[in-house]
This record gives sequence, C-alpha cells and structure tokens, in this order.
Amino acid sequence: MIHHKIYRNVNELPKAWDVLCIHDIFLKTTFLKGLEASIPSNISSYYIGVFKDENLVGIAIVQRVQMYADDIFRKSSNNTLKQLGKQLVSKIVKGNALVVGNLMHTGQHGILFNENEISQNDYLSHLEKALDYLIVEIKSKFNKKVRIIVLKDYFENDNIHESIAFFKTNNLYKAQVQPNMIFNVAESWKNTDDYISAFNKKYRRRYNTARKKGSDLKYKELDEDYLSTNSNAIFSLYETVSDNARVNSFKLQKDHFYELKVHLKDNFKVFGVFLKEELVGFYTLILNNKIVETYFLGYNKALQYQHQMYLNMLFNMASFGIENGFKTIVYARTAMEIKSSIGAKPHTMYIYLNHTNNFVANTVLKCIVKYMNPMRKWEERHPFS
Repeated sequence: MIHHKIYRNVNELPKAWDVLCIHDIFLKTTFLKGLEASIPSNISSYYIGVFKDENLVGIAIVQRVQMYADDIFRKSSNNTLKQLGKQLVSKIVKGNALVVGNLMHTGQHGILFNENEISQNDYLSHLEKALDYLIVEIKSKFNKKVRIIVLKDYFENDNIHESIAFFKTNNLYKAQVQPNMIFNVAESWKNTDDYISAFNKKYRRRYNTARKKGSDLKYKELDEDYLSTNSNAIFSLYETVSDNARVNSFKLQKDHFYELKVHLKDNFKVFGVFLKEELVGFYTLILNNKIVETYFLGYNKALQYQHQMYLNMLFNMASFGIENGFKTIVYARTAMEIKSSIGAKPHTMYIYLNHTNNFVANTVLKCIVKYMNPMRKWEERHPFS
C-alpha cells in the first residue's frame, strides 16, 4: 500500500531519508537542518515522505513562501508604467505560495523517488494529495490562502515532463525560465594552468587583465568562528548584491552562512575577499558529491569594477573545481554572459505553476512569469574557440 506523511521539522524525518537522497546534499538532513535554523523569515518548510508499505520510496521538499510587494520588488521606480506593472503583479502573486523545491537555489532539489519501487505517476499523485492537504491546513491554521503552486527547476530531458496528465489535471502551466549556467571540466585539465591555456588569445588576455586589476585582493577560507563574529559585515556585503536584484522573493537571515557551515562542515566553503586586511567581498560553494554548486556571494559595490571582483570570483570558483578534481561546476542563473565568458554553458530550465484563483488564466500567469523572470537577451561567449 502506497501512502504519504507530512513532516514539519527535520528532526522528525525517518532515518531512511538520507539513504534515499545520498546523491543530492540539498535533500540531506545536514543541509536541511542548516537551512531550517536560518531560513528567510517569509519561508517555512514541509517535508513529504512517500511510503510503499513501511518503506520510504519518495521524498519532497515543499516551501511555503509569504510574498509581499516590498520583498519582491527591492528597487523603487518613479516610472508610472513600471509602478502600475508592479501593482498588478503584486495583486496576483502577493500572499502565500507553495514551492516544490528550494526557492533559494537554482536546480531540481525538491523531489526524489526510487523508480524501482514506485512509478512517477503514483509518486506525483501522492505529492498532489500532500499539497492539497497543506493548502487546507494553511487556510485553517494561518487564515491564508495559497495563491500559487510552483514546481521548479527541470532540465529539458527530465522525465517529469512525461507526466502530462498530472500537469493537465492540476492546471499547471509550463514556463521556461532563465538557463542554468553549467561549467564542465575538460578531461585534459589537470590544473588551473591547463584551463587558462585552453582560452583563445582574446579570453586569455581578459583573464590576465582581470587578475592584474585584482592583484591587491587576497582570498582566505573563512571558518565557523569568523562567520559567527563577522556575520554583520558578511550580511551587509550579501545585501548589497541582493538588493540590487530587480526581483527577489526572500532575504537571507544574518546567520545563514554560519549555520550552513556548522551543519555542512567541509562541504560548505566560504571564501573572504580582503583588501588591506578589510573584508570587501565573499563567495560560497556547496560541495554536492561530484559537483561544485556556487551559492550566494557579496561584495563592496564601490570596489567591484575597479578590481573586477565578480569576474575574479568566477575564475576562483572554476579553479577550485579543477584543482580539487570536480568535473562539474554549477554557476546557476543570472549574469549569463559573463559566466559564459569563463566557460559555462546555458542549460534550458522549466518550471510548472498554477494560480489557485480560476479567474487568473494561464495567459495572465505567463505574463507574470515573464515580468518576474524576464528572458533577457544576451550573447553567449565562446572562450575556447
């Protein structure tokens, strides 16, 4: 008999949970505990276990997101048309959303099931039942109506796209979002010098220029003590970048990086960028088995261009992956052009979403997705050709 159970705390999860998700750190209890201890104030998590008899055969992460205009739109605008657009979007999306996956990181880190024990359709059927239950519970417990349901982020070749009946029954609209930028390490690259040697003349010159402009910068891995003592400074650098985003649906807690370091240990790396002993930037990496996942970063905006801090961070991330024997570095979405200039390639991704108000048609939802996640025109760079 197949059944499911909803958990509201990581400590409640069955021991078999980590066995099932052994290949994805973002589903493991170590990461989930760190996230739970420092999750943005407008996000709360639910954990769904799908069982076949007494055996755990599927899991899902569901985040309840409370979205409000001030959180979504960080930058104000005096443009009347843009203000009207924001007001329209706010009326439709503000309130509660249920996100199957991790809103805070690019990629499919929300669902997993044992294909040998349960079919995809049976698994999704129980996910649907769990979501329906949560919608009722949230209304009853918090007097809040769930307006939007989102399943994120799926590559073009993901098997989930085959479950057409599930998406049709639940009126889930498929939307393309910005690509995930992924860097694959060539077999012939044994160290950073091999990587740089593979650049064509133009991009090798660009690398040398960036390194020269950033020559006064010093990089140092930060430990738990530093992250705890300097959480305000680190948060301020993160906030500079976060608040510059056109649309953002959350803000991290000040102790987020410290909590992840406490729980993930060596699988979470925080590197500080120093100029004359002053912390002027940082970047973070999550080691997900054989994959390096780039995470949040921050920098002093006034120094960014002068020292090409962002570009140098991207080079450092690539170098870390190569020098430590990783084959893939996930650079996530945003800043696609500059990420392609260091060797990352775009991989198309899709989400599925539904507005629980039947009067909000898919055409309107399509416009909202485009507004909040515009498919910006950009030119892919080819540094190795």
